Amino acid sequence: MEINAQLSLNDLKDKINAFWQYSGEKINSIREHYDASQGTPVFTVKGKYTTRGWTEWTQGFQFGSAILQFDATGDPSFLDYGRTETVDKMASHVSHFGVHDHGFNNVSTYGNLLRLIREGRIPDNQWEKDFYELALKLSGSVQAKRWTNIPDGGYLYSFNGPHSLFVDTIRTVRSLVVSHELGHDLMGDNDVKVSLLGRSIQHALATAKYAIYYGEGRDSYDVWGRTAHESIFNINDGNYRCPNAQQGFSGFTTWTRGLAWAMIGFPEQLEYLATVADDQLESYGGREALEAVYLKAARATCDFFIDNTAKDGIPYWDTGAPQLYQLGDYTQRDSDPYNDYEPIDSSAAAIGAQGLLRLAKYLEGKDDTGAEKYFQAGLTALDTLLEAPYLSKDPEHQGLILHSIYHQPNGWDYVPEGCKVANGESSMWGDYHARELVLYAQRLLEDKPYYTFFSCVK
Repeated sequence: MEINAQLSLNDLKDKINAFWQYSGEKINSIREHYDASQGTPVFTVKGKYTTRGWTEWTQGFQFGSAILQFDATGDPSFLDYGRTETVDKMASHVSHFGVHDHGFNNVSTYGNLLRLIREGRIPDNQWEKDFYELALKLSGSVQAKRWTNIPDGGYLYSFNGPHSLFVDTIRTVRSLVVSHELGHDLMGDNDVKVSLLGRSIQHALATAKYAIYYGEGRDSYDVWGRTAHESIFNINDGNYRCPNAQQGFSGFTTWTRGLAWAMIGFPEQLEYLATVADDQLESYGGREALEAVYLKAARATCDFFIDNTAKDGIPYWDTGAPQLYQLGDYTQRDSDPYNDYEPIDSSAAAIGAQGLLRLAKYLEGKDDTGAEKYFQAGLTALDTLLEAPYLSKDPEHQGLILHSIYHQPNGWDYVPEGCKVANGESSMWGDYHARELVLYAQRLLEDKPYYTFFSCVK
């Protein structure tokens, strides 16, 4: 990746304004034309959103996008839509014991709505605030129930089962944090009270230890910042067994969307830890030790992204994809979504860019000289996403950010006629996280209150 050191937030002002225009058009197109009876929209095929049954993890992005659109533009029609659909359709996600995605679905909807109340952007109706708070309390405890103990702590297990730790879940662990901050606990048999803060920390520590590599000789493919999508444990004794991949090429290569989840998840948790009293952290190793682990994971993953991404800040879907070598040194050229060998994943860029910016702001607060590199890298990727061939301006295409990949190994992504790899399509998570990224940048540009996932409770 070639970091544009001269780029500023102000340089992106016009592009940001145009982005929200296209974003609103896409939201309205889905709202007016998508057939909800087929299920939750997941990704596009020939420019139209379709569903793909695996787990229900994208509906919160659908309605959360409308809420973010209101946040950015003030258009009340999007607030009405997002609020109504959250109340009508999101309850099943609050009580969903079968997924590891509560931070995606529920913090993106109930959480954003509660944040807008806290910020005074929407009326402070007591019943409405209580409703959102109750949903978030329950969501965090339901998520925390998916727990596997291991000798050095534990983790929130994925939909694959108790043996499976996904790197993705570092971003959804925020549901536990929000629930904890609202004064809630997980209550177990015999009224045993389990700290949601404790489980969020233990999960983060397990993710940092087992899902992220630091070039310390752990295996033959151990390099600074590489991630494994899935970490496998023997649930009989809790011992770690091996890396694995569900959506990446292998357990020994780096699926870039998984990398991106870690890039955003750890900086967000660092931001949160800074607000927690020291005495609450003592039983988990103390502030200094926890921040050191989180910061090492954040730096490593962000560095790996920078080193293994195309010149313009957009990654290919897996840094060990089998035909990637055909492209030569792709890090020295702009990304090419229309190449004949391996697809781009723009959603990884949308997620990861926010992580770069947040890590930079965190380090800036610590007077760390490395902050500028990460901030400019985040702006570089954002700048690329805000224009062709990534920003979709076609009113007939329901996607906002093009060239997203869902599941390359399963062959779920649409390959246009005459092409050899999937391209030209969008995903609900890619579009949502692009909106979240642009909102974050816009708030920095306009010097508005700093946007965090825990702004709904702090």
